[in-house]
Amino acid sequence: MSEFQPKPARSTRLPSTPTAALDALLAVPAGNTLRRALWLDELDRRLRPLLPFPLSAHARLANHEHGRLVYLVDSPVWRAKLRLLAPELLSGARSLGLDAAKLVIKTSLPSRAPAPPAPAKTVTMSAAAKKSLEAALASLNSTDPDGTDDAG
Repeated sequence: MSEFQPKPARSTRLPSTPTAALDALLAVPAGNTLRRALWLDELDRRLRPLLPFPLSAHARLANHEHGRLVYLVDSPVWRAKLRLLAPELLSGARSLGLDAAKLVIKTSLPSRAPAPPAPAKTVTMSAAAKKSLEAALASLNSTDPDGTDDAG
């Protein structure tokens, strides 16, 4: 008689979590781009308090490279206001340990979904307009193809 051998227990694998997926992505060489994006996002959060309230909603740090801070704003008005704050912003960036010598500001229009088409309006016609239209159609129908009236 053969001996009964129990099946090996199934491995208890934890369900995937966003953190595990992020760790796996960061482990591959392509993760460098993601790491840089996360670093820029953190840097933006640290520099945002240096911007006054209305401007901070319209400006975002896009890059830092070779001593340049690059910001994106959503209109020329906010570009002008951010340019006025350049000395304070660069000084604040340097206080965080960044090599920040120049501020570059680019204007980018915010992406907007196209507006839905306006619903078609139903046009109501007055009784007099309806009577006039019917009379005009009747006069067109009473003309022969050769252009003469039926009456004569």
